[in-house]
Amino acid sequence: MKIAIVGVGAMGSLFAYLLYQAGYNPWLLDKCQERVDAIKKDGLRVEGVTGSHHCALDKITTAPEEIGTVDLLIIFVKAYDTEGALRGAVSLVGDNTLVLTLQNGLGNLEKIVGLVGPHRTIGGTTAHGATQLSHNHIRHAGIGETTIGALRGKEVKGINNIKKVLKSCGIKTTITDDLGETLWSKLVVNAAINPLTAITQLKNGEIIEHAELLDVQGRIVEEACAVAKAKGITIHYRNPVEKVKEVCRATASNKSSMLQDIINEKRTEINYINGAIVSEGNEHHISTPYNDIMTRLVSALEIR
Repeated sequence: MKIAIVGVGAMGSLFAYLLYQAGYNPWLLDKCQERVDAIKKDGLRVEGVTGSHHCALDKITTAPEEIGTVDLLIIFVKAYDTEGALRGAVSLVGDNTLVLTLQNGLGNLEKIVGLVGPHRTIGGTTAHGATQLSHNHIRHAGIGETTIGALRGKEVKGINNIKKVLKSCGIKTTITDDLGETLWSKLVVNAAINPLTAITQLKNGEIIEHAELLDVQGRIVEEACAVAKAKGITIHYRNPVEKVKEVCRATASNKSSMLQDIINEKRTEINYINGAIVSEGNEHHISTPYNDIMTRLVSALEIR
């Protein structure tokens, strides 16, 4: 199977490594020339929960025409770059190409469907965590389940093959019949962890060491669950607040993607996470003051 990954940040690099180790040797497409040059010259270094590894990922480029059409296209760019990145990579999409997004936030799936259609679009979430240490060096900070699925009422032929590919890479994968519930369940976790780490500069596990932050975290979760309920969406976790704490413990040493963005002076995905909860809350007349202030504070950090 010919596979390409668009966006070679922390998570894109992690999945590239896992695919490479399983023998797939994926193509990598990234807009950052410095990153492309570093990986092409010295390969990719991975450390963390799976040990220390080095792989010679030489099939990396900024030019999509070098790649040609692929069987599977995995999107790992930031949410605000989804549409532009996929438009730039449209030459990789052939008649039988499947497009998989494991990105954070809401709205990515709809953008991809709008460009390639629902019959070839697979959405999902992953609980794997990664931290970018340099252009060609990442830390694998946590392992967890990956869940994929199609839009409700839509069929994507070949989704079982994608599950087999991911499982062959050591990525525990399940297929869901309700992708909306999966995406919102992950959104609740991201909304309760990412902005707090970005604002405080704390790692995931350090958040739950502070009673004041735990209180704020719980209120963020309660608001998000109330909005989901208004939309008719059931969050997967019996106790969402405890689930968030569990994730913090499981990824204790991880710097969230939002914290990494702030440290590296990059735009964050706050508008697609907490901001999306605020927007959906407004639509359903649900008050979301804690998610609103998270959105405003992280946006202020971006401006700084």
